[in-house]
Amino acid sequence: MPRCEASPRQNCLRSGREQGQDRSSGAPGLLWMGLVLVLALALALPDSLLLWAPAEAHPLPAQGHPARLHRVVPQLRDVFGWGNLTCPVCKGLFTVINLGLKKEPNVARVGSVAIKLCNLLKIAPPAVCQSIVHLFEDDMVEAWRRSVLSPSEACGLLLGSTCGHWDIFSSWNISLPTVPKPPPKPPGPPAPGAPVSRVLFLTDLHWDHDYLEGMDPDCADPLCCRRGSGRPPASRPGAGYWGEYSKCDLPLRTLESLLSGLGPVGPFDMVYWTGDIPAHDVWHQTRQDQLRALTTITALVRKFLGPVPVYPAVGNHESTPVNSFPPPFIEGNHSSSWLYEAMAKAWENWLPAEALRTLRIGGFYALSPYPGLRLISLNMNFCSRENFWLLINSTDPAGQLQWLVGELQAAEDRGDKVHIIGHIPPGHCLKSWSWNYYRIIARYENTLAGQFFGHTHVDEFEVFYDEETLSRPLAVAFLAPSATTYIGLNPGYRVYQIDGNYSGSSHVVLDHETYILNLTEANIPGAMPHWQLLYRARETYGLLNALPEAWHNLVYRMRGDMQLFQTFWFLYHKGHPPSEPCGTPCRLATLCAQLSGRADSPALCRHLVPGGSFPEAQGLWPRPLFC
Repeated sequence: MPRCEASPRQNCLRSGREQGQDRSSGAPGLLWMGLVLVLALALALPDSLLLWAPAEAHPLPAQGHPARLHRVVPQLRDVFGWGNLTCPVCKGLFTVINLGLKKEPNVARVGSVAIKLCNLLKIAPPAVCQSIVHLFEDDMVEAWRRSVLSPSEACGLLLGSTCGHWDIFSSWNISLPTVPKPPPKPPGPPAPGAPVSRVLFLTDLHWDHDYLEGMDPDCADPLCCRRGSGRPPASRPGAGYWGEYSKCDLPLRTLESLLSGLGPVGPFDMVYWTGDIPAHDVWHQTRQDQLRALTTITALVRKFLGPVPVYPAVGNHESTPVNSFPPPFIEGNHSSSWLYEAMAKAWENWLPAEALRTLRIGGFYALSPYPGLRLISLNMNFCSRENFWLLINSTDPAGQLQWLVGELQAAEDRGDKVHIIGHIPPGHCLKSWSWNYYRIIARYENTLAGQFFGHTHVDEFEVFYDEETLSRPLAVAFLAPSATTYIGLNPGYRVYQIDGNYSGSSHVVLDHETYILNLTEANIPGAMPHWQLLYRARETYGLLNALPEAWHNLVYRMRGDMQLFQTFWFLYHKGHPPSEPCGTPCRLATLCAQLSGRADSPALCRHLVPGGSFPEAQGLWPRPLFC
C-alpha cells in the first residue's frame, strides 16, 4: 500500500496579479505577518505533514531552515508577484511586522490571514490549515515577539545574502573543563560468565485514540486510519485491526499486545523509553489530549512491567503545539511547566528526587541505576530544528549541554560509566548544538558507554569519530525502530544486551535484538498477534562485537556488498521495505547517515566513494524520514 500521496502542485497557485491583494485582511503589514506565521509553520512541521513534501521511502536531502524556505519562497514569489521585491522594501515590511506583532489584538487577525495563505499555498488540507494555525498562532507570535530576528536577517533569508545575513542559529561553544583528557582506552571484552543486563528499549509509541479499523489508510489528512478519515473506495481495503502499512499510528490494543507479550523476551533489568507518546494528529491536539496520552501509556507500561525500573526521555510530540519546547526562562502559560509537572507526577515512582527536580525545570535528568553507572536523559527538543522557540536564543538552551559536561566530568572523576538516552538523535540537531555534543562525546569517550535514541522510526545508528582526523571511531549512537507503523512499517521494539552489573563492568552494548509484529499476518481475520524476533545484530551482520569500530566497518562492508546492504535495508524498515528499489544515490545516502553523528558535516562521508565526491557533489544528505 502506498505510504502517502500528495496532491500535485501543478497549476495550484495563481500569480499575485491574478490573486490580487487580500482586501479583507487589512493593511499590507498584516498580510506579511500572516506570511510570517505560515513560514514558521513550514519550518516547525515535519515534512511528512506537508502536502508539498510527501514522506519518502528513501533518505532525504538536508532540510535545515534555509533549505526548507528555499522550497517555499518560489511559491510565494509566484503568488504575490515578488519578482521585483527590493531589499529596502522587504526590510521596511519586516519592520512593520515587528511593530505590529507587539500589539496583542493582531494575533487573531494574523491567524486569519495565515489560514488563507496556508490554503492558497496548499501546505495542508483546508481543515488542517485552520486547526493548526489556531493551535500554533499564540505561541509562534509570542516566540517571534521575543526573538532577535532582525529585518536584515529575515530579508537575507528570503532574498539572499546580498540583502542580509541569516545568523539566528550562529555558532557557539560550550566550555570544557581544563582537566586533561585521558588517553583513549577502548573497553575489553567481559570475562566469561560475567553478568549481562537486558534492557528493553521503547520509542515512538504514537498511540492514536481515534484509530478505527476499516477507515481509509490513504486519506487526504496527514494522519489516517481514524475517525474522520472516511471509508476507502471499494477497490481498496480499510485499516487493519492491529495497524496498517500507511500514514497511520497504533490503536491501544496493539501497544497492550506488545507490552503483555514481553514475558518470553525478558526478564529485563531496566527499560529505556525515549518518548513520542501521542499520535501524529498534530493539527488539533490539546494539552488535555497530550496529558491523557502521557497518563494512559505510563499506566500501561507500569501495569505490564511492574517493578522493573523505567527511565523515560521527552519526545518532540509530547507537547502541543508539536515541537514547542520553550527554554525555562519562558514563564506563564507559554512555558512547558504544564507538561514537565505532569511528567514528574506520572514518573515519580521511577525517578529520584533530584532527577524529578531537573525534569520539572527543563525536561532532563541524571540518576544512577547501578553503582558505577550513571544514566543521563536529555531533552533533545532543545537541539531541534523544528523548535520555533529557539528563534529567541539557540545557544545551549536551558544550559543543558554545560550541565551534561558537569555530569560527565563528575562521572570521570568517580570512575563511573555513562549511558545517554534521548529522543532526537544528535546527527539530526541544529548544527551548533550537534557539533558541541560531538565535541563532548569525543572528550569523554572513555566514560561514555552507550547512547540510545529514537525519532526516525527506522533502524539505524550514528558513528562518532575523533575530531582531529575524523577517522578513528570512538562512539556509536543506536537509533532504535519505532513501535508505531508510521509510515508503512511493522510495529517493533528493541532489546539491548549490556555488560552487566558487577564491579569493573564496562556497561557497553554487547548485542541487540529487534522484535516486530508482522501486520500482514496479524491482520488476517481470526489471527492472533505474534511478536517475533526479526534479527540479532552481531549474528546477522557478522560483527565481532558491538563497539564503534564494528559499526564503522559494517558501513564500508555494505558499500561493496550489495547483498549485505539489502539485508540492512530490509531490517532498516523493520521487515517491510518500500517497493521502490534503493539505487546508488539512495544507498550512499543511507550509508552516509550511519556515519553522521554530527549534523551538516559531509566530510564524515568523504571516503564512501572514490575521490570523496559524495555527498557534496550530489547534494545528498540524509535526514529523518517519518518523524
